[in-house]
Amino acid sequence: MENIENLKQLLSIPKDIVITTHRNPDGDAIGSSLALYHLLIQDGHTVHVITPSEYPSNFEWMAGVEKILIYDIHTEKANEVLDKANIIFALDFNSLDRIDKLGEYVMPLKAKFVMIDHHLYPEPFADFMLSETSASSTCELVYEFIGMLGKKRNLNIDIGNAIYTGISTDTGSFRYSTNPRVFTIVSELIALGINDVAIQDNIYNSLSFKQLSLIGHSLNNRIEILPEYKAGIIYLTKKDFEDFTIQRGDTEGIVNYLLMLKDLKIAIFITEQPNIVKLSLRSKGDFSVQEICRKYFNGGGHKNASGGFSHKNLKATIQQVKEILEEYKNILK
Repeated sequence: MENIENLKQLLSIPKDIVITTHRNPDGDAIGSSLALYHLLIQDGHTVHVITPSEYPSNFEWMAGVEKILIYDIHTEKANEVLDKANIIFALDFNSLDRIDKLGEYVMPLKAKFVMIDHHLYPEPFADFMLSETSASSTCELVYEFIGMLGKKRNLNIDIGNAIYTGISTDTGSFRYSTNPRVFTIVSELIALGINDVAIQDNIYNSLSFKQLSLIGHSLNNRIEILPEYKAGIIYLTKKDFEDFTIQRGDTEGIVNYLLMLKDLKIAIFITEQPNIVKLSLRSKGDFSVQEICRKYFNGGGHKNASGGFSHKNLKATIQQVKEILEEYKNILK
């Protein structure tokens, strides 16, 4: 961050601060937001975390999560907080359209914007920006940001738990997007006193029977393997959402089951929503699903993990995916 000294000066006096992150927040979004929250309140700032939509239930154990304002639900209160804000932190997203109506509201505000993010192609809406696409997660960058502020002495268990959560979830429990710095940070967090085993248990071993049944249904009835493309598709229909009363977070991680298959390079998870069809893509190795999502599905993300959406119906979207894979057939051999 080039102008870190200017930001440090801004933060030297207590301010009204809002921390926000992207719609459908994941572990990195919630973790980075709460880590920064627990840091800033130590210096007397008035801090609120606002998410555009609800967060998955497997993060309800995190300290401070009960204070989060969900914009879809607490719109009036959130707008009051935003109107007072001197500084708005944008975490784990780099385009205001990633926060939907919340983005429309904050766009004309006079607050200073601080972006901390690790996705490709950041848009120039922030006054201060820490953007590093080689980082494993936004939580990794928040940890670095704490160091830039000279606040490492302020690290505590709540901050450590939040940062570990984001790094763990965005690296698939350290299976991809890792680097030497990731393990250095994790080592320092464990030395701080976090219980990494308990955190992993809270995140990954908290399924309801309904969620487990949905996974079984997806793998038994909604899966199609395309060996000619070394790809697999899992899809869920509107009826599936009704039958299983699917809520926010219930489908988290389903796409990753496809990558457990030995010869598959690409996993595609497609869900039929009320007005659009959503896609979540994962890949192994050097194949970039980010390119596919950005080019064909109004989305983006990372090389090995990206998402997007389509205005076609479910059947047409699945067919389009197969036609796209045909274009990459030679690369996927």
